[in-house]
Amino acid sequence: MTRISSFIFAALFAFSAQAAAPGQSIDIKARQYIIVDFQTGAVLDAKNADEKMPPSSMSKLMTTYMTYSALKSGKLRMTDELTVSQFAWKTGGAASGGSTMFLNPGEKVKVEDLLRGVIIQSGNDACIVLAEGESGSEEAFADEMSKKAKELGLASSHFANSTGLPHEQQYMTARDLATLAKRLIQDFPEYYPLYAETSFTYNNITQGNRNPMLYRVGSGADGLKTGHTEAAGYGLTASAVRNGRRLIAVLNGMNSMRDRDEESAKLLDWGFREFVNRELFKTGETVTDADVWLGAQSSVPLSIASDVIVTVPRSAAQSLEAKVVYQGPLPAPVKKGTEVGKVIVTGKDMNPIEVPLVAAADVERLGFVGRLKAAASYIFVGPPKPTAPAAAPAAPAAPAAPKAATAQ
Repeated sequence: MTRISSFIFAALFAFSAQAAAPGQSIDIKARQYIIVDFQTGAVLDAKNADEKMPPSSMSKLMTTYMTYSALKSGKLRMTDELTVSQFAWKTGGAASGGSTMFLNPGEKVKVEDLLRGVIIQSGNDACIVLAEGESGSEEAFADEMSKKAKELGLASSHFANSTGLPHEQQYMTARDLATLAKRLIQDFPEYYPLYAETSFTYNNITQGNRNPMLYRVGSGADGLKTGHTEAAGYGLTASAVRNGRRLIAVLNGMNSMRDRDEESAKLLDWGFREFVNRELFKTGETVTDADVWLGAQSSVPLSIASDVIVTVPRSAAQSLEAKVVYQGPLPAPVKKGTEVGKVIVTGKDMNPIEVPLVAAADVERLGFVGRLKAAASYIFVGPPKPTAPAAAPAAPAAPAAPKAATAQ
């Protein structure tokens, strides 16, 4: 028999009405975009997010990921000096007419400076110097980039160079870029602050960071990378933190720098304004008790295996409903940690969220005599009545986390 128990979550705080309809898609002038909550991974909105596109200089994020990996493994050190080849100078230097760090052939440059040249100045020459220094050639480095992309779960990304210069075999998706941005922040927190630096001077030439979000007061932006080619249009992979909550936005295919600035700000503002994160359960917290058939105990507590934090529209945050569903009674023996049910969280303007429930304790099977007594009781008395979850105290006043208020 399927057991269903419902809880109503009290409001965490009072929310004011917003101009935009929560849970609805926002109109953004980009061919591709996605906005993701960093903590929960929830996609707040997306358009053509799985469409392969030229990532232009946003692919330099993979170049920096590869360099950070080399630094972490000890293959490179920040103070190591790498030599600028003729190829790096010709392809990405001042003579190329593209984004450059203005490196000179034969020059030796520290890895730390090269990273700033890539991130802040978007130097194609700096990318190639790093690629050659790490893998011997840019071609070999690009192959390693593609392999690493698969390891990171970037399902639709492939690299032919380290720079993002136009090539038919250089492509990514907005979703992959968002995933890469999250991994950069998670895997290399010691290097992530480089993306927030607004200028860098090398060879007496000062260049500013091209990320427009870094210059917007109150945006909370602290990275990551812009991109532009004629085929790709203007793009940006951005991340921002407000009130302790981080969002990642990827936009591409815009028509101008102004559109990149305004549409990126619009998308981030919308994501912070229209959605909130709610902690529903903590790791190990008992959600309900499930009946056990022919067990040494008549019931077993069901708990959450890990913290449950969900991203929901503000319109849904005041009254979330969670239903506990399991097939019961559970037949003994029951092993601790076994998934036996789920919590389904629903609310206005949101898709249902399902969270697994696991047994929080072992329950051994009754011995032969106990099973005989249980069978006789079933015949003469009837099946045991299902155990309703114990009512938890009503949620305390804000800002404490919500608790189950009633059991039905």
